[in-house]
Amino acid sequence: MRRKAGLVLLALAVFFAALSPLLRWYAFPRLAKVPAHQYQDMVLEAENATLLDYGTMRARTVPKVTIVQTLKGNVEASERIEESAGRDVVVWDGLSYVAGPDGKMVSKIPERYIFDAHTQEPVHATGEMVDGDPVRREGIEFKWPFLTEKRDYEYFDAQARVTAPIHYRGTQDFRGLEVYYFEQTIPWTKVRIPKTLPVEGLTPESVAGTGTTRWYTTVRKFWVEPLTGAPVYGEELHKEELRGGTLLGDRDKVTAFAGHVKMRKDYITHTVDLVKSQRLLILLMTSYLPWGSLTLGVLLLALALYLEARSRRPSGPAPTESEEPSPVSA
Repeated sequence: MRRKAGLVLLALAVFFAALSPLLRWYAFPRLAKVPAHQYQDMVLEAENATLLDYGTMRARTVPKVTIVQTLKGNVEASERIEESAGRDVVVWDGLSYVAGPDGKMVSKIPERYIFDAHTQEPVHATGEMVDGDPVRREGIEFKWPFLTEKRDYEYFDAQARVTAPIHYRGTQDFRGLEVYYFEQTIPWTKVRIPKTLPVEGLTPESVAGTGTTRWYTTVRKFWVEPLTGAPVYGEELHKEELRGGTLLGDRDKVTAFAGHVKMRKDYITHTVDLVKSQRLLILLMTSYLPWGSLTLGVLLLALALYLEARSRRPSGPAPTESEEPSPVSA
């Protein structure tokens, strides 16, 4: 019986030991993915910012500029693209809505971001765009890959329509989470004028007709939780200018927007709590279950070897029967 039990334990030990790398290197890359229906929003603010008054074409300091960013998963579009791409695809329909201190719209820029649900690499398909203009993204945007590494990544800038390195600058603690800090600088670049402007009758074509151009620079900062690849906080040192042309009169340039954009505090708390819950799921697949399975396999192997050793141990000499003394004859 001991030998049979040892063989069963040995089989279980092999199974759990083999299961450990399968969970980490086979199951996790296939199970970990961004859901196609995900919806998220974020509110950022720039206090004491500089904003252009399009009525007077003069820049002024305002108490606050608010930027609302939304990302909505388009399940129908993702399923349609998956048929031709042959892999799991996520389609995010995004909108960046900028409002002045009075709540009125300053600009709104829609975009469609299409990417691989597992790796976050861009997937090129019909509909990929920024502000209605077709684009071909290279690099990541909005989210880093699962198990983010301590290295530089290529990051797509929607304003400039360019991809540039975003540099790993170190590991920090952010509200109890270990995060990787990344930073990207986009130098002054000529960019397109938004198709939706706050003044009725003012269009990109009419602005271009005056010879005025729009320029942009930013220093982008992200604090990323490495297991999930989700940014838990972000900032931008953002500047925009209008340059040249008759629209500005005798001026060479005017500031359209300048401010230190930061995530609003209540959204920081919500984002950190959400990432902490998602982080547990990643740890379960990459650490807890693989290591637990391997540990259980080792323990079962040790128990199987112990039972095998017990079954082979000699039981000692058999007791001899004592002979009764023969009766003595008279």
